[in-house]
Amino acid sequence: MRFSFKKQQFDAREEAIIDAVNHLLSEKGFDLMTMDDVADRVGIAKGSLYKHFSSKEKLAAAALTRLLKSTLDELDGLPADMVAIEQLKHILAWSLHLRLQGGVPHLPSTSVSLQRSLMLNLDYMTVALRVNKRFHALVAQARVDGALTPEVPDDVLVFTLYSRACDPTVDFLVRDNKLNQEQIVNAMVHATMGGFLTR
Repeated sequence: MRFSFKKQQFDAREEAIIDAVNHLLSEKGFDLMTMDDVADRVGIAKGSLYKHFSSKEKLAAAALTRLLKSTLDELDGLPADMVAIEQLKHILAWSLHLRLQGGVPHLPSTSVSLQRSLMLNLDYMTVALRVNKRFHALVAQARVDGALTPEVPDDVLVFTLYSRACDPTVDFLVRDNKLNQEQIVNAMVHATMGGFLTR
């Protein structure tokens, strides 16, 4: 199927808007981000922005939904024979690399209003549940493989994976300028996963 040039332009602008929202959510968080900020960052009129998204809540939901879909795509692209614990390490490293590029917003839990709007967004909730189910399945398999300590419950491990991708420690390490990005990611993965592994 061939799309019209106008449709391609519309879709490309929507991707640019979501990119801008990702960066703004990472920099400012949901409560401080405004529709004016997004329009300015993309370089479009606010009226044009409203043709794509009618509210700040829908903007944030679109950005977070795309991030979750990218997470599933990344997991789907891993080798079939990669063991579960290595998949967990990989997805953590991938999310940290994304964070260093400004592509991971703050967690929805940092804003009550955002949490409420996301709970009512069917697209977001559908993908979020799929990601959560996938992470729990990997943790369960890693336990079967004997890779994880029984001292840490599954929910603690899964929620830590979510939160580590938004950890402000990364920002401090970047500003400190003593480690390059690869060293930061490796150190964060080791520091995070080390407490979960069997001795």
